[in-house]
Amino acid sequence: MKIKCSLTARRSRVEFVLLITLCLLLVAPVPLRAQQSQAPAQDDERTHALKLLWQESRAEDALPLLEKLAEANPNDGIVMFSLGFALFGHTKILKDASERQQTRIRARGALLRAKELGVTEPLLDSLLSSLPADGGKDDVFSENKEADGAMRDGEAAYVRGDFAAAAAAYQRALQADPKLYAAALFAGDMYYKLKQPDRAGEWFARAIALNPDAETAYRYWGDALLLAGQQTEARDKFIDAIVAEPGNDLAYSGLTQWGKNNGIALAHPQIDVPTNVTPMQDNKLTINIDPKMLDSKNKNDPAAAWMMYGLTRAAWATQKFAKEYPQEQTYRHTLREETEALHAVAQSAHELLKGRTPSDPSLANLLKLDDAGLLEPYIFFNRADKGIVQDYAAYRRANHDKLHRYWVEFVVHEAK
Repeated sequence: MKIKCSLTARRSRVEFVLLITLCLLLVAPVPLRAQQSQAPAQDDERTHALKLLWQESRAEDALPLLEKLAEANPNDGIVMFSLGFALFGHTKILKDASERQQTRIRARGALLRAKELGVTEPLLDSLLSSLPADGGKDDVFSENKEADGAMRDGEAAYVRGDFAAAAAAYQRALQADPKLYAAALFAGDMYYKLKQPDRAGEWFARAIALNPDAETAYRYWGDALLLAGQQTEARDKFIDAIVAEPGNDLAYSGLTQWGKNNGIALAHPQIDVPTNVTPMQDNKLTINIDPKMLDSKNKNDPAAAWMMYGLTRAAWATQKFAKEYPQEQTYRHTLREETEALHAVAQSAHELLKGRTPSDPSLANLLKLDDAGLLEPYIFFNRADKGIVQDYAAYRRANHDKLHRYWVEFVVHEAK
């Protein structure tokens, strides 16, 4: 049986503090149904251990209980996942480097066992990807020894559940190394844990100023705004997280949870292009057209507008790309090409429709996006391939507002 937990990360790299809703999922009967032999007393211990770890952030108190539970029932995937997490946190207070390495090896073993037992979650994969088979080496937060030491002090205090001391240590680290993103991020996280959302936001803003291209501080800030009861502002930060790192699965977790909490099923506009273009191979381009577009008895059928997609892309592949991108030696599918092709379809459809509303849902969605000037954001989040992705960074720098608007107006707004 596969177990899917809805998680939201609360730390960067591989250190996560999950939302309280995680604990509710973990102690739900789904994973327990496979463990009918568990005695009620053990159920109580399990619930208590998971609460200590996930709700109260008392990993050190939870660790011995989780070790006992894992020994009694090594087939409990949630317990094994929690044990791996707690063991990893435990390394932060160990003084001996070899002992830290051996504990990371144990943590990895527990996480691998959780994966074997069907726990499927991006966070589990992130933890595993960061823990090599030999336990790896200690993370270095900063080349500045004073800053690195302060960060380790903060981590140790965090694992103990002393969030005020951890916040102070992270601030010392930032003073020693003013460019240390993690220091500002973690300081904000501690104020979030202390239920001081305004102060948390101040530190998340500092982190964003240091690295606006990382999604984490936006997402954490969104959580802090939720704590303050500011739903719309939180939504905007969650969207900013996606805009910052659309290739990072964690960037979507905040908005997804926000949608669930507010009863909003997020959905992108659906556009099925009935024309398939095969990339250039041996100087040949193949365009596959849906026969229905050619069989139409009505010359003014707006479906004929889709012909413009293939024709426009063919022009780019055979002539226009080389002219517009002389610095690139090999043809690639670009944002400009895809935008121009879809825009050509929209223009042709407007002429054929003559003010009528299209019956084709895909064409209707395309016209709405084109009229709003948001074709490019739609393309990035729905039709980007390895060629188009290369254009994202430059586009985001100049058009952050459009990328944000797309989510508000077409993914969140229209799904209400």
